Amino acid sequence: MELDHATCYRAVQGRDSRFDGRFFTAVRTTGIYCRPVCPAVTPRAKNVVFYACAAAAEQAGFRPCKRCRPDTAPGTPAWSGTSATVTRALRLIDAGALDDGSVDDLADRLGVGARHLSRLFTRHLGASPVRIAQTRRTHFARQLLEHTNLPVSQVARAAGFGSLRRFNTLIKELFGATPSALRRGAKPGAVHGGLAFRLAVRTPYDGPHLLAYLAGRAIPGVEEVDGATYRRTVRWRGEPGLLSVSLDGPGRLLVRAELAHTDGAVALVERVRRMFDATADPRAIAAHLGRDPLLKPLVERHPGLRLPSAWDPFELAVRTIAGQQISVAAASTVTGRLAARWGTPLSAPAGSLTHLFPEPCVLAATGLDGLDGLGLSHTRAATVARFAAAVAAGELDLSAPLGPDDFIDRLTALRGIGPWTANYVAMRGLGEPDAFPDGDLGLRKAAPGLTAADSARWRPWRAYAALHLWASLEKDTP
Repeated sequence: MELDHATCYRAVQGRDSRFDGRFFTAVRTTGIYCRPVCPAVTPRAKNVVFYACAAAAEQAGFRPCKRCRPDTAPGTPAWSGTSATVTRALRLIDAGALDDGSVDDLADRLGVGARHLSRLFTRHLGASPVRIAQTRRTHFARQLLEHTNLPVSQVARAAGFGSLRRFNTLIKELFGATPSALRRGAKPGAVHGGLAFRLAVRTPYDGPHLLAYLAGRAIPGVEEVDGATYRRTVRWRGEPGLLSVSLDGPGRLLVRAELAHTDGAVALVERVRRMFDATADPRAIAAHLGRDPLLKPLVERHPGLRLPSAWDPFELAVRTIAGQQISVAAASTVTGRLAARWGTPLSAPAGSLTHLFPEPCVLAATGLDGLDGLGLSHTRAATVARFAAAVAAGELDLSAPLGPDDFIDRLTALRGIGPWTANYVAMRGLGEPDAFPDGDLGLRKAAPGLTAADSARWRPWRAYAALHLWASLEKDTP
């Protein structure tokens, strides 16, 4: 990824927060790399080199700064300056593809060779897939060491390390201190008890609007929104758990999880990051969409509008199918009944949270008869049954490793699922920024005469354009 030295250096001189997380500054004379907002004395221009991501700086032999803490920077926008293959690979890595698998396995899922994938990573990010995954794990581990009371061995497993020895070695190499020393150096006020993690979010961030969107579509018994906090039941490593995400001041989210097992919890946090669209670049999106006369006033009305993605694309798809041609409230009610009948009940309800959403194999086994009496039409019930059966049988991969177009084509191949449903699932189930549910009644109302060709000018952020149009209708959103 090409970074203009003069532009980056000016951003560092001005400690411009707009560039935080977009690149990192490595200082040759100290062997340290920093965020653009680091409060340390600005090094001379001739002594610095810039990297697109923290992993690239670490691969080049630099250590993270102890003052500005690169591990707490907002995430780099996944699609900024990368190829589609790299973007999809990053999503799979975030989901833990390299915690238990190899680069060869990752490449196979993407339909490319391992050497080609490594070359793409080097070209676009300046770091190998393994280094990207390693940086992700070690930075997550550091925050757990400093903000939870989990034992060191449990922190290692939560961060995706299978070997405690390897974990200790990497932490010491990267941070210049042992895991125990990092824990002793934790700042006062650290959060203790269970799994807790703070996520930096690129600002402006319209968190209240995102929470309101989720609140209006919450599945009774499975999820809820209370004030500035979203809560839900989760199935993690086959066991029930609880997750909460709160707005924790400007530009920050507080994630808490009560899990029977925290192994691989780094992937859980990445799912939350995607759910709350923490790595989007709102200024770049607003600058692009704001050039359109139709969207300009809407973008100005809602700065920092984010794409609310789902915890589980299967759950989102079932709710979307069930909600076809009925109101938002009715869709939540029907899906809540489905969860209450076929979901796994919690041994001890947590307030209004009572059930885990049913797994694909469960809904597939119930068949059409098991969906009777929930308020679903016969047609929609049959579509839910077919969809669940396809997912349970492995015929439909909801991770979309080959991209959104392939995913939409395979989804619309199922009888009863049309382009609107497929695009909406891609948009909210997978967090695809350019998915666009063309033909939506709300979009037609907000923009009379809008065609698919018209929406092409909003690429690659058509999903955000749809959100702004829906927001302009207030209660008339899908």
